[in-house]
Amino acid sequence: MITFIISVLCLIIGYFIYGSYVEKNFAINPDKKTPAYAMQDGSDYVPMNKPKNAIIQLLNIAGTGPVFGPILGALYGPVAFIWIVLGCIFAGAVHDYYIGMISLRNKGAFLPTLAGKYIGNGMRHAVNAFSAILLLLVGVVFVLSPAKLIQQTLSTYSLVDKTSATALLIIICCIFFYYLLSTILPIDKIIGWIYPIFGFIMVISTFSIGVSLLYNNNSTYQLKELTFSSLTNMHPNAVSIFPVLFFTISCGALSGFHATQSPMISRTIQNEKQGRFIFYGMMIAEGVIAMIWASAAMALFEGQTLYELIKQGTPSVIVDKVSILMLGSTLGTLAILGVIVLPITSGNSAFRALRLTIAEYIKLPQRKMFHKLVITLPIFVIAYILTKMDFEILWRYFNWANQATAVIALFVSTKYLIVNKKNYLVTLIPGIFMLYQIYTYILSEKIGFNIPLNISYIIAAVLTVGTTVYFYKHSIKDIGKFKED
Repeated sequence: MITFIISVLCLIIGYFIYGSYVEKNFAINPDKKTPAYAMQDGSDYVPMNKPKNAIIQLLNIAGTGPVFGPILGALYGPVAFIWIVLGCIFAGAVHDYYIGMISLRNKGAFLPTLAGKYIGNGMRHAVNAFSAILLLLVGVVFVLSPAKLIQQTLSTYSLVDKTSATALLIIICCIFFYYLLSTILPIDKIIGWIYPIFGFIMVISTFSIGVSLLYNNNSTYQLKELTFSSLTNMHPNAVSIFPVLFFTISCGALSGFHATQSPMISRTIQNEKQGRFIFYGMMIAEGVIAMIWASAAMALFEGQTLYELIKQGTPSVIVDKVSILMLGSTLGTLAILGVIVLPITSGNSAFRALRLTIAEYIKLPQRKMFHKLVITLPIFVIAYILTKMDFEILWRYFNWANQATAVIALFVSTKYLIVNKKNYLVTLIPGIFMLYQIYTYILSEKIGFNIPLNISYIIAAVLTVGTTVYFYKHSIKDIGKFKED
């Protein structure tokens, strides 16, 4: 219990102390007109108040990642808590804040445009393709994961067969229809209206799990503590902590997907002083969600048991069992609904961000419904085809693409800070750390080059140093070069 309480307190304190420094380093201008007013169009550039923007941002970034990822990360034991806390405070929240605020200073531009401006036009094309692939994978993953959760929940009440392919297809089609509407309609119509309701469900369900963890500790289960003896890799298959843990737990610590979401909210923020709460604060909230689910998974199931349960399907099995065991059937179902809300909101925002990213790249205005459908319909056709792929394969590629995007966003943020003569180490250090993990992962994993891990460590170190030196040498030449819009 002590580890859990201290971890949550560290996350909260991190928001007030380090979050304040990050904001000061950016140098906000409360008197500057934001894109929500300067470019107001009634569709994507719409002023919305601070609480609404905050809950939309949280639900956009918190898919199944801060639930499924920490459940999988629980296989490593309490060492996973270190990455959640430190990663969230010094990497993830910093990443979300800077990319959101830099976008706000650039007319709500998405990551490809920002990469093109600050790193080079060639990078703009590469990042656009990369972002499009990531958002498409996110959309597909966040169709399949909530669909399976819904089917699992309905089967508990004997409403559907949990193995029925037909039932799963119907659920998938319903989710796709909702995603289509939320992708093409103005942001304040569906997303702005329904997200507060979804947010209420999510907050209540997550809070219930957290309270139950503390209330029932030592009676029906026991929270795991981080000690010198438990500071080791407890994964049943001895999967390496470096680099796999940093890809297993992404949302809840550091996630590149957030760099595709923050620009949407940078188009609806009313004042720059709201940025720390909306961008940095909501990432801290996601870290708390991750801590709750990682702690619950470790408390209820030993490593091998947890591993065998996950092998039965996806981490949705653990979500179902944790919720029912800890809260009973009624409150447990509410908790499951709270988890279902997360991927659905992130899925629809992924498709919306993909539409806007492509539109920005090809310079196609999005005021007319026809122009929206020209981009949206082909996206949904491709997404439906991808739902036929194996979930585990999709999840693996999503994880790597996700963290590679985080590295790009951190280096874009670093370049911005360098050219504006700010402390760039706040983004460069986590960027270098994650770049090393990116290289190691793609070199050593079967989905990459399948090189022995020890050799991959060495090659990755050389590549990381070379990339960083090249980036820095070219960045300092541009000091004072760029003007904010």
